[in-house]
Amino acid sequence: MASKLTMTPGEILREGELEKRSDSLFQLWKKKRGVLTDDSLRLFSGTSERAKELRFHSILKVDCVEHTRKYVYFTIVTTDFKEIDFRCTGESCWNASITLALIDYQNRRAVEGFRRHRFQRAASEAEEEPESPEQRALSP
Repeated sequence: MASKLTMTPGEILREGELEKRSDSLFQLWKKKRGVLTDDSLRLFSGTSERAKELRFHSILKVDCVEHTRKYVYFTIVTTDFKEIDFRCTGESCWNASITLALIDYQNRRAVEGFRRHRFQRAASEAEEEPESPEQRALSP
C-alpha cells in the first residue's frame, strides 16, 4: 500500500477482478471489476462505467469466512449490519487489501476526531480562563 504522504485523495490503491454473490434467489457469483481507493470500494459490472460504491464510512468490518484451494470467501458488513458476500482467488488477497484500506481509513478518522476534540477543548479552556490581575485593573 502506498504511503499516505505521497497519496492523493481518491488515488487507486488496487484494481482487478473479484466476485460478488447476487441477492437473487439462486445467489450466483458475478464477476466484478473492483477499484479500491483510500475511502471506498467501487464495483463495476462488465463494461459498464457506472459503479456501485461501498464507502468506508458505511462499512463496519470485513470478515474472512473461508479459505479453499481456489478461493477466499469474505463478507463486508455494513454499519446497518447488511452482509455482502465476495470471493477472490487465493493469491489475489482482495480481502486483505480491503481490510488494510478500511483500517487506514478508520485510523485517519480517529486521529481527525482526536485533533478536533483537542482543538475544541483548548478553545473552550481559553474562553474560561480567569482574567489576569492586569486585565482586572483595566476593567471598570
